[in-house]
Amino acid sequence: MNLKLENKKAFISGSTSGIGFAIAKTFAQEGAEVILNGRKESTIEAAINKLKSEVPDAKVSGLTADFSSAESVEKLLNDIGQIDILINNVGIFASQQFADTTDEDWQRMFEVNVMSGVRLSRKVLPNMLEKNWGRIIFISSECAMLVPEDLIAYSATKAMIQAISRGLAQTTKGTAVTVNAVLPGSTLSQGAERFLKGAAEQQGITEKEVADNFFKDVRTTSLLQRFATTEEVANTVVYLSSPLAAATNGAAIRVDGGSVPGII
Repeated sequence: MNLKLENKKAFISGSTSGIGFAIAKTFAQEGAEVILNGRKESTIEAAINKLKSEVPDAKVSGLTADFSSAESVEKLLNDIGQIDILINNVGIFASQQFADTTDEDWQRMFEVNVMSGVRLSRKVLPNMLEKNWGRIIFISSECAMLVPEDLIAYSATKAMIQAISRGLAQTTKGTAVTVNAVLPGSTLSQGAERFLKGAAEQQGITEKEVADNFFKDVRTTSLLQRFATTEEVANTVVYLSSPLAAATNGAAIRVDGGSVPGII
């Protein structure tokens, strides 16, 4: 399918690996110009080289930013220029009990997971509205609705960005700008691969058995009953970023494999 993304410029925060990189690659395959983002020049350079090897005609560059640093974010905002598509993907989490989650842990997740998208959107949305075209997508999580007990702070930040996404969408009324949130479920990112490998070694079983047990014992509500691929998540994100998705605005789109029960 031609998503009509040629000559569009997309910035994806946190895009040197995982879901972010898959989104960038899919944009590049559709002919969009891509700006990668990571904390270090070395990781950005490696990601650019990888993307160009997989999509030889990719138009790709990169910008560094540590979203826990106000100074680093300010530099990014000065350098980003005009873009057509903003994917607020960067995020961090810590698996820990509520009583062990310090104020500093809460603040760091809030700065990276929430304020990154707030600051970037505040920078680019006015120009999108002036041009009368643009896309902003916040990458939330199934955890915003499932709320595992060891991820309460993370889940709270992901729920918060859904509220921000909906609120921003309401400011686009009558324009060709849209703002949406995407909620991935359990996804086979590099982090998930490390988890499966480590658990397999610790338990003396195969990685497939660890994955099967995860959906049997932990993510029991999943209808997919496997980890989604990063490409499967990216396909939905890039479609929603395209002109073909003009009628979807203010939505929270689940790519969770059916993990979140219910009809809403």
